[in-house]
Parts: sequence; structure tokens; C-alpha cells
Amino acid sequence: MTHLRLAPMAKSLFSLNRPLTPDEMIERRRQLVRLGLAWLAMMQVMMFALPGYLHRGDIPVDSLDVLEWAIFLMNWVSFVMTIPVILYSAWPIWGGAMRAWSLRRVTMDVPVAISMIAAFIPSAIATVSGHGEVYFDSITMFVAFLLTARYFEMRAQQAVDASTRSETLQTLCQPLMAHADRIAMYFVTIQLIIAAAVGAIWWGIDPEHALPVTVSLLVMSCPCALSLSAPTSLAAAHATLAAFPGMSVMQQQELFEKTRRITKQNLYGSLIFHLVTTPLAAFGLVTPWVAALAMFVSSVAVIANAWRLYRLPEGTRDVGQVATGQSAI
Repeated sequence: MTHLRLAPMAKSLFSLNRPLTPDEMIERRRQLVRLGLAWLAMMQVMMFALPGYLHRGDIPVDSLDVLEWAIFLMNWVSFVMTIPVILYSAWPIWGGAMRAWSLRRVTMDVPVAISMIAAFIPSAIATVSGHGEVYFDSITMFVAFLLTARYFEMRAQQAVDASTRSETLQTLCQPLMAHADRIAMYFVTIQLIIAAAVGAIWWGIDPEHALPVTVSLLVMSCPCALSLSAPTSLAAAHATLAAFPGMSVMQQQELFEKTRRITKQNLYGSLIFHLVTTPLAAFGLVTPWVAALAMFVSSVAVIANAWRLYRLPEGTRDVGQVATGQSAI
């Protein structure tokens, strides 16, 4: 009986999108190709970065020479594999940053583009010269995680677009989306100022650690979880409405109120998460790849919290079964 009650919800979950136009289908395939390339490169580059993680001063001289040669070779391979990620997978980020620059606005693409430049150029110089730290693993991880979060956002946004058939849900959507966008814009601006100030301080104290600290702060300034907070919650509310079209007015009001509450939880929870982790990055306790991982984890947490809206409303079993033609057996 349980699987019969959940069948309408599962059906609505996997049929949220409106019919996509050919151009939208092409763009979605491009996003999947970019995402797949970024993940493939990330896994390979992380493997090639292993010799660098094993480098220690207490290794015998002979073994150290072999290890340093392996590091030099793996850095070159990682460099080659990171170039298509920068030029192709991250192309939407460069486009967004250029549009923001032309409009004199600060969007989430701005700190992402700056962090990739700040990490890639010194890494390329270190690879060619054979001296210095490289951050190819952090770059590919950041791009892969960011594109994954944006793909989730796109899928959720498509569900929200489809939900505009519901006038009530459309009324709910507008202020929540606008509020999330305003907070994300202020957050990115403040984070950029903090990253520049902290980077300058570290440059005066310890120039060797100035770059990784600055890159970590720039990565932490990406408001991926903030941008996901409203679309995912609204998509979840739409899925519940689609699964149970016979919901009463009171049940719909309860669903909308819960959607508002969970959206605010996601919005302010992700903001608090960034405020807590930013000082850790400023003190050099968070490496760039850990910052990228934290960004991804916060995005997944937002999606998981919004998923709580995909549940059977109280007292809806009979109504939902009648509306969908299900029997009570």
C-alpha cells in the first residue's frame, strides 16, 4: 500500500519539466558535457596530485629525487588536463563574469572567475618553472562542484517555471527569489572585500601563504547554496502539488507556509555556514580544495533540506488517491 501512495509523488518528481524547446535541449546537453568533462578531469587530477601530497622532508635523498621528478611530470599532466576545464567547462562562468563587468554589477560569477585566475596562473608558472605550489586539483574540483550545483539549480528552476500555472505558487515565488538574490549580491560584495583585505595582510605577514588563503576565501565567496535555497524549495512545493492535486485549501496553505520556512532555513543556514567558515579560511586553516568541498557540501545540504517537502500531507491519502484514480488497497 505504501508504494501505491508514493507513486503519484514519484511520478511528479520525474515529470516536473515543461516541454523544452530544441534550443533548451541543446543547452542542457552542453551543460551535461561540461559537467562530465569537469568531473572526469577532477578525478584524474586528484590522482595525479598524490605525489605532491607525499612530499616530506624526511624522505631519503634517492627516493626524494624520484618523487620530485614524479611531481614535476604529474604537474604537467594536470596542467594539460585543467586547460579544457578552464576554457570549456567553465565557459558559462567567464560569460557571466563578462556580462557582470559590462553591467557594472557583482554576481557570483565574479569571485569564481577571480579565484580561477588567481589559482591557475601561479600554478601554470610553477609548472613551467618547476618550483612552487600548484592548485590544479582545487581548480577542477571547484569547477566540477560548482557546475553540479548549477545543474541542480537549473533543474529546480525548470520545475518552478512549470509551477507558474499555479497563481498562488507564483505569488510565493517572486519575493523569495528576489530576497535570495539580494542577499547573495551583498554577500558576494562583502566577501570580495574581505578576500582582498585578508590577502593583503597575509602578503605582509607570510607571502607564501597569501595566495592559498586568498583563493580559499574567493572559493568560499561563491554563494551556490544561497542561490539554490529558493528554487529547490519551490520545486519541492510544486512536486507535492502535482502529486496531490486534490489537496484542500488548508493543506495548500500549510504547504506554502512550510515552503517559506524551509526556504528561509536554507537561505540563512547557508549564510551562517559561510560566516562560520570564512574566519577559518582567513586564518589559513582551510585549503582551496577543502573550501571547494565545503561549498559543495553546503549546496547538497540545501537540496536535502528542501527534499523534506516531498512528503505525503496529513489527511491527503484518500484525497490524493481519489484525484489520481488510486484505490485504497
